[in-house]
Amino acid sequence: MVKLSQVIAPSFAEIHKDIKQGLHTHYWLKGGRGSTKSSFISSEIVLSIMRDAKKRKFTNAIILRRYGITIRESVYEQLCWAINALGVSHLWQTGLSPMQLTYIPTGQKILFRGVDDPTKLKSVKVGRGYLKYVWYEEVNEFEGEAKIHSVNQSVLRGGKDFAVFYSFNPPQSAGNWVNRYVEIKRDDTLVHHSTYLTVPREWLGDTFLAEAEYAKETRPEAYRHEYLGEVTGTGGEVFTNITLRGISEEEIKRFDHLRRGMDWGYAADPFAYNTAHYDKTRRRLYIFFEIHKLRLSNREAARLISAEAGNGRIICDSAEPKSIDEVRGYGLRVYGAKKGPDSVEYGIKWLQDLEEIVIDPSRCPETAREFREYELDRDKEGNFKAGFPDRNNHHIDAMRYACEEDITGPRFSFH
Repeated sequence: MVKLSQVIAPSFAEIHKDIKQGLHTHYWLKGGRGSTKSSFISSEIVLSIMRDAKKRKFTNAIILRRYGITIRESVYEQLCWAINALGVSHLWQTGLSPMQLTYIPTGQKILFRGVDDPTKLKSVKVGRGYLKYVWYEEVNEFEGEAKIHSVNQSVLRGGKDFAVFYSFNPPQSAGNWVNRYVEIKRDDTLVHHSTYLTVPREWLGDTFLAEAEYAKETRPEAYRHEYLGEVTGTGGEVFTNITLRGISEEEIKRFDHLRRGMDWGYAADPFAYNTAHYDKTRRRLYIFFEIHKLRLSNREAARLISAEAGNGRIICDSAEPKSIDEVRGYGLRVYGAKKGPDSVEYGIKWLQDLEEIVIDPSRCPETAREFREYELDRDKEGNFKAGFPDRNNHHIDAMRYACEEDITGPRFSFH
């Protein structure tokens, strides 16, 4: 008999119970080097398939990596390790052509696939039961949430209950899609963070621990990223003062220094509108309302805005005087921002210098995305270019307009 505590680190005890009870469908496991998240997932898949077999539920698993060439030396070996660590190797048959593991008593299978061509997953079949368990190893290597959604549509079929695992070491940049995705709260999703500090020391060995301590002393930022799994940034982030959190209705009722800004949309660019509260004493900006739409007419924009702004003052891009006149005709108090030298750079630097920019990601998802992803461009040598990029910054522009008088007073404006 093998005790589960000899295979699964204590930090995973609660998530093990959660999986056993089927409380969630999606499990995002992030963390640093040596956190044993891959060991946990591989053990959990083997245990779950065998547990289902006892209940006469014929479930199967598929293990996915972005590139098929990486499978054998990574996830395949990891599943073989789990089978041996659990002391059940006599119940499993290994195979390399095709690459799969078979539970001998029932014929249930663990399949392995690369997602180099996701359309091939549509033809994945199992002889008995359905694919209940899915594991995306190094999910950050995948192109984005759209790719994950497409793959899930192909493999999550034929049954009612599923458990999908996503494991990754968080990329350095806060703007990376996977770092943003795990911040979204969903009822069917559990996010878990682990580090080597929660793993029994004897599992890791003296060499690993010595390397970690050396990195901690000599390269503290790299240590935080590599070993603690923290999002430390690339150095090119424009805004490092962003806090994403919910802003309650109670807070909003107390806001009394409202700022409203609007950036006109074009054929390929979205119309962007924001409302925020500026706490001048504490130098904090709270962004809690947005409108973000493509191909939005001025009439419809005015209708949407008036429901929120009423008779409130709105500052917008002054490059479209006809649009300003039109929305004024619909009852909005809209004023064009005045132009001034180096106004874009000056406005962004003012936002950078705030003590904190608090954004509610549920109320303002596009605003949160823009501020988190906005980074300096690099040249061919990889060095950061001077100046701020003029793309994917519609809500940033709206907030520059909104805070025009806070930034420089009446002398300048931002366009």
